[in-house]
Amino acid sequence: MIMGGDHNRKLLVSMGNAAIAMLMQEDSNNDDMITPTTTSTRMVLEAQKKAIEADAFHLDNGYLCHSMGRTGSRGIFFGDDPIRFTIPGLLLQLSIISLCTRVAYFLLKPFGQPSIVSQILGGVVLGPSVLGHNRNFLAEVFPARSRVLLENLSVFSLMLFIFLLGVKMNLSLALRSGKKPIAIGILGFIIPYAMASLVACLLEHFVTLDRDILRILPFVIETQSMSAFPVIACFLADLKILNSEIGRLASSSSVVSDVFQWSLMTVRFAVRIAKAKSFSSSVGSFLSVALFIVLALYGIRPAALWAIRKTPEGKPVKEKYIIGVLLALLGCGFIGEVIGLSAVIASFIVGLVIPDGPPLGAALSEKLDSFVSVLLMPIFFAICGLQMDVFAIQKLKNVGAIQLVVFVAFIGKVVGTIAPPLFYRMPFRDALSLSLIMNAKGLIELALLNHRMKDSGMTEECFAIMIISVVFITGVLSPIVKALYDPSRRYVAFKRRTIRHHKRDEELRILACVHSADNVREVMNVANVSSPTKASPINLTVMHLIRLIGRSSSLLVAHQPRESYSTYPSQSERIFNAFRKLEQVHQGLFMVQCYKGISPYASMHNDVCSIALEKRTSFIIIPFQRQCSEKDIEPSFVYRNLNKKVLDKAPCSVGVLVDHGGSQKTKKNRSYTSKPATYRVAVLFFGGQDDREALAYGMRMSENPRVYLTLIKFSSTSSEDMIIDSEKSRLQDGDILSEFSLNTLHKEDRTFYEEMILVNVMSLVTLIKSLENSSYDLILVGRRHKNSKFMSELLQWSDCTGELGPVGEMLTLNYKIKASIMVVQQQTRVWGLHDPEESTHLRRIDL
Repeated sequence: MIMGGDHNRKLLVSMGNAAIAMLMQEDSNNDDMITPTTTSTRMVLEAQKKAIEADAFHLDNGYLCHSMGRTGSRGIFFGDDPIRFTIPGLLLQLSIISLCTRVAYFLLKPFGQPSIVSQILGGVVLGPSVLGHNRNFLAEVFPARSRVLLENLSVFSLMLFIFLLGVKMNLSLALRSGKKPIAIGILGFIIPYAMASLVACLLEHFVTLDRDILRILPFVIETQSMSAFPVIACFLADLKILNSEIGRLASSSSVVSDVFQWSLMTVRFAVRIAKAKSFSSSVGSFLSVALFIVLALYGIRPAALWAIRKTPEGKPVKEKYIIGVLLALLGCGFIGEVIGLSAVIASFIVGLVIPDGPPLGAALSEKLDSFVSVLLMPIFFAICGLQMDVFAIQKLKNVGAIQLVVFVAFIGKVVGTIAPPLFYRMPFRDALSLSLIMNAKGLIELALLNHRMKDSGMTEECFAIMIISVVFITGVLSPIVKALYDPSRRYVAFKRRTIRHHKRDEELRILACVHSADNVREVMNVANVSSPTKASPINLTVMHLIRLIGRSSSLLVAHQPRESYSTYPSQSERIFNAFRKLEQVHQGLFMVQCYKGISPYASMHNDVCSIALEKRTSFIIIPFQRQCSEKDIEPSFVYRNLNKKVLDKAPCSVGVLVDHGGSQKTKKNRSYTSKPATYRVAVLFFGGQDDREALAYGMRMSENPRVYLTLIKFSSTSSEDMIIDSEKSRLQDGDILSEFSLNTLHKEDRTFYEEMILVNVMSLVTLIKSLENSSYDLILVGRRHKNSKFMSELLQWSDCTGELGPVGEMLTLNYKIKASIMVVQQQTRVWGLHDPEESTHLRRIDL
């Protein structure tokens, strides 16, 4: 409250008008000397004038009342303007900021742009470059008096975001990296830094540039030479190649680059402090930072590890542990500001000492990720956008100088990161993709620019030029990398890897994927009856698929058993121990290898396909996962999308295993490794390559003396089917049926053959319903079938385009069928294969 009433208000407004008039008169007398400084000063004065007019909203008995005493509006019916108050003004700003960033994201998503580009552009739209160019909009929606609150919120959001990045980051990637990531990380920083520094030195000596530009060039060189791990990880996640070969290499290399760069920066900062400050100040600064790091390593980290030990596997982390971590974060942020270490860097150090992944890292990510990335981080991008004014760019010479340094650094990074992979004989296309990925820019560069703008006096012109370069580089790189690099290209096999083409005297290589312990029993049942022998043992690779959460980098590692027995084994260890026991019980028949793959569901198929290719697998077993229990928090479509991608990209045959619970009453009481007395298998044969693969697997199972096999062959009464179906397909169907007849001559008591004529779709529905009372343990059926009029009608009737095919979908949806279902697809990706019906006669095609 200010004394003076209406007179004071008029005096303040008139002073503002006079100052603006003086500036306008000065501009009119010096039209050629207009600078961004005078323009921004005039804008600030006008905003302050409007603030005075807005804040002076109520006169009563000679007092001038401001809104500072009240944060909420009484409402428009009492004469208040809501947006003049803090709370409604903030809510309006948050709404507009969130709306702009989401609209930009949806508009740019079809063009393959990463989320960081849409968020930056969403903030730029609100600033003086677009909407904020209208002074009334800027003064009404983002008045000067509200900027302080928004800027504080942006720093807090950046602090939380950097903390989460630290939690997800695994510094051991740098410690256990091979020679290739170390070479890429170091050369990818040194070469662009040296080349850009040389160009900057030449510009300084031979080109007349503004002092502000010369002062900012070292900063430009440093930001363009870095490859920040958080930026690279987010870029890879947007491209859905985080767990690809290039993705893992880029993640490891960026961690190495970060460690190398921050080490150099620390040394340089120490030297600068020693020169600029007294000896006692320098020692105090170093000791305080060292004590802070010691506190994080030997105070916060042991407490976090203790909380992890107190959390049973599969159980949620207690709320008090989460609150404790957040309190430690806020306290350390305050301590960082006290000792001269910014709260953002302090929060990053705290995040680094928190173990990544479940349970604690995953719990922190689940609770904070959406809140921070959806609500808080757009505030940071909006502040960057409000500070960027493209109209502040006045001299093309300045633009050219900065962009030349940026371009040379870009070329230097391409050279530095492409050389080591080529030396290690990586394909040029993949090496080029890696070099482009390492050039990606994002949040870390924006944070450094924002800090430089506020604390070091970067001009609006330089700030705008740098923001444009960040958006342009990242926006152009994304579609180029997508066009250059397709991880599935390497999954094309050079020979047939199917059960149908498998030789009897060779080991059968099977990759079994499991999501949880619930999948183990049925996978082991199928493995048990797959007829392993001394001449043809089963090389079983078990892969535990785990969703990536609470960490930034994916993981695909071979499981190493513990040397000593653990009282509390992890879920992966329990799964792998069950399969190890299978190997021990059936020595010489099974060889088991165990892998753990941690990756996002969107790209989890890359882990499956890469292991299948590496192990030269003939058959992949992947479970069909339903959301049928409260423990399963993932929606079923997530697993179904994963199965579809595996079916599309796999370098061998695939079987999708649907566990209906089994028909044997004693199944629940059997141990994992025990053999059932008998195991009844049915093969539904309609014709086509997938049905032939299913029958080939059934015939291998029939070699097991405990297996009873029934082949049900379907035929149609329509004469048109003979015309629609190809001659080659009919011949191959006849061949495998003849093989079945010959192979089962000495097993007549265990093999049965039935033939059924299908008149229409309802006849198939009736047959499937009859299986409800059958004693089968497993039903094998192909995913796709031969071309026929009946199949066309079935596809129209069922409208099925999923991973199970029309018949498999009908079997799966009938919950009264107790038998497990395996939907089989024969290998589709073979080098030179044009026609799926071809066997071994291959001709070269361009991939």
